[in-house]
Amino acid sequence: MEKLSRIGLSALVTGSVASVISTAALAALAKLEGRVALEPTNATSHWLWGRKSRGRRDIDAAHTAVGYATHHASAVFWALPFEAWLAMQPPRSALELIGDAAMMSGIAATVDYGVAPKRITPGWELALSDRSMVAAFAALAVGLACGAAASRALLGQAEEQS
Repeated sequence: MEKLSRIGLSALVTGSVASVISTAALAALAKLEGRVALEPTNATSHWLWGRKSRGRRDIDAAHTAVGYATHHASAVFWALPFEAWLAMQPPRSALELIGDAAMMSGIAATVDYGVAPKRITPGWELALSDRSMVAAFAALAVGLACGAAASRALLGQAEEQS
């Protein structure tokens, strides 16, 4: 498989796993804070709906589907440089993979909340405390590491069969 295609496919797998894991963590964190599990996902739709997305508690296409699709695309976006970085490294131990994933999640947090315009942040601050947002980015790191491991297992098998 061509290297760029492999990186792209790996990013799709890794980002998808990271999206699911971090979305589950966002829901759990919201519940721990006495909120509805969907609020952080709905809040992510703020780039389209503005502050009207704050406090949205019900599932609906306008907020939940847009919020999840946005978060999923963002996770795949951050998985792309992560996978490119991993492709330039020798095979990583589990501990090194987790460290690399934590670094990428830290970069994502810095860009998302320190560089990006407010309108295109994840919007989690509309539904979660700062402490929970840190935990959400930690969950993103876990998701990136798990996704990268899954990608290697899946794509390793695919390459052996071709």
